[in-house]
Amino acid sequence: MRAALNGLLRYIGTVRVSKHRYFCFLDATVLPDTRLNVIARADDSTFGILSSRIHEVWSLAQASIHGDGDDGGRPTYNAKSCFETFPFPAGLTPADTANQRTQTLEGGIVVPAVNLESNRPEALVKHAAIAIKTVANSGLDAVAVHTHAIAIATAAKRLNDLREAWLNPPEWTDRVPEVIPLGMTTSPYPDRILPKLGFEKQLAERTLTKLYNQRPAWLAGAHQALDLAVARAYGWADYTAAMPDEEILKRLLALNLARSVPHGKDAGIVQK
Repeated sequence: MRAALNGLLRYIGTVRVSKHRYFCFLDATVLPDTRLNVIARADDSTFGILSSRIHEVWSLAQASIHGDGDDGGRPTYNAKSCFETFPFPAGLTPADTANQRTQTLEGGIVVPAVNLESNRPEALVKHAAIAIKTVANSGLDAVAVHTHAIAIATAAKRLNDLREAWLNPPEWTDRVPEVIPLGMTTSPYPDRILPKLGFEKQLAERTLTKLYNQRPAWLAGAHQALDLAVARAYGWADYTAAMPDEEILKRLLALNLARSVPHGKDAGIVQK
């Protein structure tokens, strides 16, 4: 994990057990610990795909359930069943973005700099070859993939910016530089976010769980815009928010099966 995170300024994380399946960016100076799943990507496109309804529907269908309380327990996000089996849009799979290189575009959106011919660890070579074939078979080209990546990243950044503004309203908070470690001239750590006097209680109530429990119209709208961008990357021109979960699962399962290796000891799903 540490090797995968090396060189990244941020990475994607999600709690293992949660009522709501949401993903967050974590600063690279934060060391992830127990009961947290980490995805070693810094781009908004991957973050957006994982944050979409399409991935949520798949991950809930593949999840195990933790506990058996009054609400029936909480879904558990498992790397092997929820992430590794998920068929990402062609050209934007984990194999395609394995080089972890990114491009920052106008507006601060970060997209993967996908280069399927780049040097990679030996274990990813066959997956890169499959990814190239998948893109070709889907009728997509590099320009189309990049266009979809930008659309997803734009919607994902908007969602993240809106959430961050709700979690830490500037009128309630002060950003204070972190302490500079001995022997350094600047702090490598992100600023502390502290409540302004009189807003301590209100700020403590601002959590993502409470936000998703409330699911205000602006949050639902941001997610729907993201879902539409991700659906278009799959080529689902008929997608709307009214599409049943069962239809989404049927389409994803078809992709999952199409990308599996049919013979030999390597049979299985290609996303790793």
